[in-house]
Amino acid sequence: MHNYLLEGNDHVIIENKIEEIIKKENLKDYETSIYDLEEQSLDDALEALDTYSFLTTKKVIIIKNISKLNQEENAKKIKHLLMYLENPNEDNVLIVIDSNLDARKKITKDLKKMLECVVVSMNVDDFIKRELKEYKLEPGVVLLLKEYCKEDITMIQNECHKLINYKLDEKEIKKIDVETICIIKNEDSSSLSFDFVKDLGKKDKKNALIKYKKLLNCGVDCISLIGLIGSQFRLIYQVKELSKLYKTDKEITDILQEKSSYRIKKIRELINYYSNEELLKLMQKLENIDVQIKTTGLDPKFLIELFIMNI
Repeated sequence: MHNYLLEGNDHVIIENKIEEIIKKENLKDYETSIYDLEEQSLDDALEALDTYSFLTTKKVIIIKNISKLNQEENAKKIKHLLMYLENPNEDNVLIVIDSNLDARKKITKDLKKMLECVVVSMNVDDFIKRELKEYKLEPGVVLLLKEYCKEDITMIQNECHKLINYKLDEKEIKKIDVETICIIKNEDSSSLSFDFVKDLGKKDKKNALIKYKKLLNCGVDCISLIGLIGSQFRLIYQVKELSKLYKTDKEITDILQEKSSYRIKKIRELINYYSNEELLKLMQKLENIDVQIKTTGLDPKFLIELFIMNI
């Protein structure tokens, strides 16, 4: 039997590697014990390593976050672990998992000498294609998923499952499907609301609906979303008026007490999409929706979608 040190921080890749190790070790009947040193003592893991199993002959013992140990406070426990590794129980498979090993620390150097070290990584393109292997993929789908998920395998897996369920009958996934239902990792709702308002100004209802759904996916609730959109429209109106007076971005930033002139610069990109009359009407419509949400039983999501469709 072998003992392993896995370096990586993606849950899905780690789980796949553990399955690969179990298959490699030809384990059939075995028990698994997991010890996260952020929450548990190393003593618990050491006891499992030293104890023989009565129910099965083989044990898989997983120790997570060993880098969290204070070496001075746990010196005796670390020494115990290293002594075990010098003469390990042949019925045990020990897997140490960590994402933040400090190569300068003695414990890291010792573990790397005594364990089979594996830096856990994966070819993202191959992973996506395997997840979606039952589907025909439009060119660009794999690249778009990677961009949306910032190559986070766990997130990619979740988004692939959503796409599979979304296109269950058609068995074909297109880029528009990714754009419609997938979430962009760490997407900023303010930036997204800007793009949403821009689509509204261009009367691009299709993309406005896509951005609306993404804003909901970012965790923005309907009432907050109305306020968010309304504030964008008010700012466009104010910047539009001040631009007529030939005010600079810096001057407008100071007048409106905005934190950054960059936002004012971006808002200037939108002022020609709307007349003053349109902006006032849109702000009034949003106020009416807000009242309807608070005073009737109408579905707020439906009301906002209706607002978008009537732009």
